Amino acid sequence: MKVLVTGGCGYIGSILVPKLLNLGMDVVAFDIMWFGNYLEDNTHLTIARGDVRDIDSVPMEGVDAVIHLANVANDPCGDLNAKLVWEVNALATMGLVEKAIEHGVGQFIYASSGSVYGVKEEAQVTEELPLVPISDYNKTKMISERILLSYQNDIAVQMVRPATVCGVSPRMRLDVSVNMLTMQAIKNKLITVFGGAQTRPNIHIQDITDVFIHLLQSKDRFKGIYNAGFENVSIMGIAEKIVDTVPARIEVTESNDPRSYRLNSDKLLATGFRPRFGIQSAIDEIVTATESGFLDDDDIFYNIRTMKKLF
Repeated sequence: MKVLVTGGCGYIGSILVPKLLNLGMDVVAFDIMWFGNYLEDNTHLTIARGDVRDIDSVPMEGVDAVIHLANVANDPCGDLNAKLVWEVNALATMGLVEKAIEHGVGQFIYASSGSVYGVKEEAQVTEELPLVPISDYNKTKMISERILLSYQNDIAVQMVRPATVCGVSPRMRLDVSVNMLTMQAIKNKLITVFGGAQTRPNIHIQDITDVFIHLLQSKDRFKGIYNAGFENVSIMGIAEKIVDTVPARIEVTESNDPRSYRLNSDKLLATGFRPRFGIQSAIDEIVTATESGFLDDDDIFYNIRTMKKLF
Protein backbone atom coordinates (compact mmCIF):
# COMPACT_ATOMS: atom_id res chain seq x y z
CA MET A 1 0.00 0.00 0.00
CA LYS A 2 1.29 3.45 -0.92
CA VAL A 3 0.27 6.35 1.33
CA LEU A 4 0.75 10.07 0.70
CA VAL A 5 1.08 12.02 3.96
CA THR A 6 0.90 15.77 3.50
CA GLY A 7 2.59 17.57 6.36
CA GLY A 8 4.58 14.37 6.78
CA CYS A 9 7.52 16.16 8.39
CA GLY A 10 5.39 17.95 10.98
CA TYR A 11 4.61 17.30 14.65
CA ILE A 12 2.15 14.47 13.97
CA GLY A 13 3.68 13.34 10.69
CA SER A 14 7.07 12.70 12.28
CA ILE A 15 5.43 10.06 14.48
CA LEU A 16 2.92 8.75 11.92
CA VAL A 17 5.28 8.20 8.98
CA PRO A 18 7.66 5.81 10.83
CA LYS A 19 4.64 3.83 12.07
CA LEU A 20 3.36 3.43 8.51
CA LEU A 21 6.81 2.30 7.38
CA ASN A 22 6.97 -0.23 10.20
CA LEU A 23 3.70 -1.66 8.90
CA GLY A 24 5.38 -2.32 5.56
CA MET A 25 3.77 0.53 3.64
CA ASP A 26 5.38 2.75 1.02
CA VAL A 27 5.11 6.37 2.15
CA VAL A 28 5.46 9.72 0.41
CA ALA A 29 5.95 12.52 2.94
CA PHE A 30 5.09 15.84 1.29
CA ASP A 31 5.97 18.91 3.33
CA ILE A 32 7.05 22.52 2.90
CA MET A 33 9.52 22.00 5.78
CA TRP A 34 9.12 25.41 7.42
CA PHE A 35 9.95 23.61 10.67
CA GLY A 36 12.60 21.23 9.33
CA ASN A 37 12.68 17.52 8.58
CA TYR A 38 13.35 14.94 11.28
CA LEU A 39 12.44 11.80 9.31
CA GLU A 40 15.10 9.13 8.94
CA ASP A 41 15.99 7.68 5.55
CA ASN A 42 14.13 4.53 4.55
CA THR A 43 14.04 2.64 1.26
CA HIS A 44 10.23 2.73 1.39
CA LEU A 45 10.07 6.47 2.13
CA THR A 46 10.05 9.30 -0.40
CA ILE A 47 10.42 12.78 1.08
CA ALA A 48 9.18 15.51 -1.24
CA ARG A 49 9.54 19.18 -0.40
CA GLY A 50 6.71 21.33 -1.69
CA ASP A 51 3.74 23.57 -1.03
CA VAL A 52 0.24 22.03 -1.00
CA ARG A 53 -1.04 25.19 -2.67
CA ASP A 54 0.90 24.10 -5.74
CA ILE A 55 -1.30 21.09 -6.46
CA ASP A 56 0.62 20.16 -9.61
CA SER A 57 3.73 19.50 -7.48
CA VAL A 58 1.98 17.01 -5.18
CA PRO A 59 3.12 13.44 -6.13
CA MET A 60 -0.02 11.33 -6.54
CA GLU A 61 1.12 8.57 -8.94
CA GLY A 62 0.37 5.11 -7.59
CA VAL A 63 -1.02 6.43 -4.30
CA ASP A 64 -3.70 4.28 -2.64
CA ALA A 65 -4.58 6.62 0.25
CA VAL A 66 -3.97 10.20 1.34
CA ILE A 67 -3.59 11.32 4.95
CA HIS A 68 -3.90 15.09 4.83
CA LEU A 69 -2.17 16.71 7.79
CA ALA A 70 -0.68 19.79 6.12
CA ASN A 71 -2.15 23.04 7.44
CA VAL A 72 -1.35 26.36 9.04
CA ALA A 73 -1.93 25.18 12.59
CA ASN A 74 -3.59 26.99 15.51
CA ASP A 75 -5.34 30.31 15.99
CA PRO A 76 -2.31 32.63 16.44
CA CYS A 77 -0.75 31.44 13.18
CA GLY A 78 -4.08 31.84 11.40
CA ASP A 79 -4.42 35.37 12.75
CA LEU A 80 -0.92 36.19 11.55
CA ASN A 81 -1.85 35.73 7.88
CA ALA A 82 -5.53 35.09 7.15
CA LYS A 83 -4.98 34.82 3.38
CA LEU A 84 -2.36 32.12 3.89
CA VAL A 85 -4.50 30.05 6.25
CA TRP A 86 -7.45 30.08 3.84
CA GLU A 87 -5.26 29.14 0.86
CA VAL A 88 -3.44 26.32 2.67
CA ASN A 89 -6.19 24.94 4.87
CA ALA A 90 -9.21 25.22 2.59
CA LEU A 91 -8.37 25.82 -1.07
CA ALA A 92 -5.46 23.37 -1.10
CA THR A 93 -7.67 20.71 0.49
CA MET A 94 -10.12 21.02 -2.40
CA GLY A 95 -7.32 20.78 -4.95
CA LEU A 96 -5.82 17.81 -3.20
CA VAL A 97 -8.99 15.72 -3.02
CA GLU A 98 -9.80 16.49 -6.65
CA LYS A 99 -6.33 15.36 -7.73
CA ALA A 100 -6.69 12.22 -5.60
CA ILE A 101 -9.96 11.37 -7.33
CA GLU A 102 -8.41 11.99 -10.76
CA HIS A 103 -5.63 9.51 -9.94
CA GLY A 104 -7.98 6.82 -8.66
CA VAL A 105 -6.99 7.11 -5.00
CA GLY A 106 -9.46 5.13 -2.92
CA GLN A 107 -9.24 6.76 0.51
CA PHE A 108 -8.82 10.30 1.87
CA ILE A 109 -8.24 10.85 5.61
CA TYR A 110 -8.38 14.44 6.82
CA ALA A 111 -7.07 15.96 10.04
CA SER A 112 -9.68 18.53 11.00
CA SER A 113 -9.88 19.97 14.54
CA GLY A 114 -12.05 19.66 17.62
CA SER A 115 -11.89 23.45 17.83
CA VAL A 116 -14.55 23.71 15.09
CA TYR A 117 -17.18 23.41 17.86
CA GLY A 118 -16.20 26.74 19.43
CA VAL A 119 -17.76 27.36 22.84
CA LYS A 120 -20.17 24.62 23.93
CA GLU A 121 -22.21 24.32 27.11
CA GLU A 122 -23.23 20.70 26.48
CA ALA A 123 -21.75 18.13 28.85
CA GLN A 124 -20.72 15.98 25.86
CA VAL A 125 -19.88 17.41 22.44
CA THR A 126 -20.77 14.86 19.77
CA GLU A 127 -20.28 14.96 16.02
CA GLU A 128 -23.95 15.86 15.47
CA LEU A 129 -23.80 19.23 17.25
CA PRO A 130 -23.65 22.41 15.14
CA LEU A 131 -20.25 23.95 14.49
CA VAL A 132 -19.56 27.51 15.66
CA PRO A 133 -15.95 28.25 14.65
CA ILE A 134 -14.62 31.50 16.12
CA SER A 135 -11.31 31.99 14.30
CA ASP A 136 -10.01 31.79 10.74
CA TYR A 137 -8.23 28.56 11.64
CA ASN A 138 -11.45 26.95 12.96
CA LYS A 139 -13.44 28.24 9.99
CA THR A 140 -11.02 26.80 7.43
CA LYS A 141 -11.26 23.40 9.10
CA MET A 142 -15.06 23.52 8.97
CA ILE A 143 -15.09 24.59 5.31
CA SER A 144 -12.60 21.85 4.42
CA GLU A 145 -14.90 19.27 6.00
CA ARG A 146 -17.80 20.56 3.90
CA ILE A 147 -15.65 20.43 0.78
CA LEU A 148 -14.64 16.84 1.44
CA LEU A 149 -18.20 15.74 2.17
CA SER A 150 -19.20 16.98 -1.27
CA TYR A 151 -16.81 14.41 -2.79
CA GLN A 152 -17.77 11.44 -0.62
CA ASN A 153 -19.49 9.65 -3.51
CA ASP A 154 -16.20 9.69 -5.45
CA ILE A 155 -13.73 8.68 -2.72
CA ALA A 156 -13.90 7.18 0.78
CA VAL A 157 -13.64 10.21 3.07
CA GLN A 158 -12.77 9.96 6.77
CA MET A 159 -12.39 13.10 8.86
CA VAL A 160 -10.93 13.26 12.34
CA ARG A 161 -11.59 16.11 14.77
CA PRO A 162 -8.65 15.73 17.14
CA ALA A 163 -8.46 17.19 20.59
CA THR A 164 -5.35 19.18 21.49
CA VAL A 165 -2.42 16.86 20.90
CA CYS A 166 0.29 16.33 23.51
CA GLY A 167 3.46 14.31 23.83
CA VAL A 168 6.96 14.17 22.40
CA SER A 169 7.78 14.15 18.68
CA PRO A 170 11.09 14.66 16.84
CA ARG A 171 9.42 17.77 15.30
CA MET A 172 8.27 18.97 18.67
CA ARG A 173 5.58 21.56 19.36
CA LEU A 174 5.77 23.55 22.58
CA ASP A 175 2.83 25.82 21.74
CA VAL A 176 0.11 23.29 22.65
CA SER A 177 -1.24 23.32 26.18
CA VAL A 178 0.21 20.25 27.93
CA ASN A 179 3.59 20.52 26.21
CA MET A 180 3.84 24.28 26.75
CA LEU A 181 2.86 24.24 30.42
CA THR A 182 5.17 21.32 31.16
CA MET A 183 8.12 23.14 29.59
CA GLN A 184 7.25 26.28 31.57
CA ALA A 185 7.36 24.26 34.78
CA ILE A 186 10.70 22.64 33.87
CA LYS A 187 12.37 25.85 32.68
CA ASN A 188 10.91 28.53 34.95
CA LYS A 189 9.45 26.60 37.88
CA LEU A 190 6.37 28.68 37.08
CA ILE A 191 3.26 27.90 35.03
CA THR A 192 1.22 30.81 33.70
CA VAL A 193 -2.41 29.80 33.31
CA PHE A 194 -4.66 32.05 31.19
CA GLY A 195 -8.12 31.78 32.67
CA GLY A 196 -7.95 28.19 33.83
CA ALA A 197 -11.61 27.21 33.99
CA GLN A 198 -11.86 26.43 30.27
CA THR A 199 -12.24 22.70 29.67
CA ARG A 200 -10.24 21.33 26.75
CA PRO A 201 -10.07 17.82 25.34
CA ASN A 202 -6.65 16.23 24.94
CA ILE A 203 -5.15 13.30 23.04
CA HIS A 204 -1.66 11.85 23.12
CA ILE A 205 0.33 11.98 19.88
CA GLN A 206 0.77 8.20 19.91
CA ASP A 207 -3.00 7.78 20.11
CA ILE A 208 -3.90 10.27 17.36
CA THR A 209 -1.39 8.65 14.99
CA ASP A 210 -2.91 5.28 15.85
CA VAL A 211 -6.36 6.73 15.03
CA PHE A 212 -5.19 7.58 11.51
CA ILE A 213 -3.72 4.09 11.09
CA HIS A 214 -6.92 2.51 12.45
CA LEU A 215 -9.02 4.35 9.85
CA LEU A 216 -6.49 3.69 7.10
CA GLN A 217 -6.61 -0.04 7.74
CA SER A 218 -10.42 0.03 7.87
CA LYS A 219 -10.38 1.24 4.25
CA ASP A 220 -14.01 2.27 3.56
CA ARG A 221 -15.68 0.47 6.49
CA PHE A 222 -15.86 3.61 8.63
CA LYS A 223 -16.65 6.80 6.76
CA GLY A 224 -17.59 10.27 7.92
CA ILE A 225 -16.51 12.40 10.88
CA TYR A 226 -14.98 11.21 14.15
CA ASN A 227 -14.08 13.10 17.31
CA ALA A 228 -10.76 12.01 18.79
CA GLY A 229 -10.17 13.16 22.35
CA PHE A 230 -10.20 11.11 25.52
CA GLU A 231 -9.31 13.42 28.42
CA ASN A 232 -11.47 16.49 28.98
CA VAL A 233 -9.54 18.52 31.54
CA SER A 234 -9.57 22.20 32.50
CA ILE A 235 -6.44 24.24 31.85
CA MET A 236 -6.02 24.54 35.60
CA GLY A 237 -6.45 20.78 35.90
CA ILE A 238 -3.61 20.26 33.41
CA ALA A 239 -1.39 22.66 35.38
CA GLU A 240 -2.14 20.82 38.61
CA LYS A 241 -1.21 17.48 37.00
CA ILE A 242 2.09 18.98 35.89
CA VAL A 243 3.07 20.39 39.29
CA ASP A 244 2.43 16.96 40.79
CA THR A 245 5.36 15.81 38.62
CA VAL A 246 7.50 18.94 38.24
CA PRO A 247 7.95 21.24 41.29
CA ALA A 248 6.56 24.61 40.16
CA ARG A 249 4.02 27.22 41.16
CA ILE A 250 0.94 28.27 39.21
CA GLU A 251 0.11 31.87 38.36
CA VAL A 252 -3.34 32.69 36.97
CA THR A 253 -4.00 35.60 34.60
CA GLU A 254 -6.99 36.68 32.52
CA SER A 255 -7.67 35.03 29.18
CA ASN A 256 -9.28 36.32 25.99
CA ASP A 257 -9.76 32.76 24.69
CA PRO A 258 -13.24 31.55 25.67
CA ARG A 259 -13.11 28.14 23.95
CA SER A 260 -14.40 25.47 26.31
CA TYR A 261 -15.86 22.11 25.31
CA ARG A 262 -15.80 18.40 26.16
CA LEU A 263 -15.33 16.04 23.23
CA ASN A 264 -17.32 12.82 23.19
CA SER A 265 -15.47 10.16 21.18
CA ASP A 266 -17.95 7.30 21.57
CA LYS A 267 -18.42 7.10 17.79
CA LEU A 268 -14.70 6.42 17.30
CA LEU A 269 -14.63 3.94 20.18
CA ALA A 270 -17.53 2.08 18.53
CA THR A 271 -15.24 1.30 15.58
CA GLY A 272 -12.97 -0.66 17.91
CA PHE A 273 -10.31 1.96 18.58
CA ARG A 274 -8.85 2.15 22.09
CA PRO A 275 -6.46 4.86 23.37
CA ARG A 276 -3.34 3.74 25.23
CA PHE A 277 -1.74 6.97 26.44
CA GLY A 278 -2.74 10.23 28.11
CA ILE A 279 -1.77 13.59 29.59
CA GLN A 280 0.40 12.05 32.31
CA SER A 281 2.28 10.05 29.67
CA ALA A 282 3.03 13.29 27.80
CA ILE A 283 4.22 15.08 30.95
CA ASP A 284 6.54 12.22 31.84
CA GLU A 285 7.91 12.05 28.28
CA ILE A 286 8.69 15.76 28.16
CA VAL A 287 10.47 15.63 31.50
CA THR A 288 12.56 12.66 30.36
CA ALA A 289 13.30 14.21 26.94
CA THR A 290 14.43 17.46 28.56
CA GLU A 291 16.60 15.77 31.19
CA SER A 292 18.27 13.61 28.54
CA GLY A 293 19.04 16.61 26.30
CA PHE A 294 16.76 15.38 23.51
CA LEU A 295 14.46 18.41 23.91
CA ASP A 296 15.25 22.11 24.35
CA ASP A 297 13.00 25.14 24.67
CA ASP A 298 13.81 26.28 21.13
CA ASP A 299 11.92 28.80 18.98
CA ILE A 300 11.60 26.24 16.17
CA PHE A 301 9.18 24.30 18.36
CA TYR A 302 6.77 27.25 18.51
CA ASN A 303 4.82 27.64 15.26
CA ILE A 304 4.00 31.31 15.72
CA ARG A 305 7.60 32.29 16.50
CA THR A 306 8.88 30.46 13.44
CA MET A 307 6.20 31.85 11.15
CA LYS A 308 6.86 35.41 12.31
CA LYS A 309 10.46 34.94 11.20
CA LEU A 310 9.39 33.42 7.88
CA PHE A 311 6.85 36.15 7.09
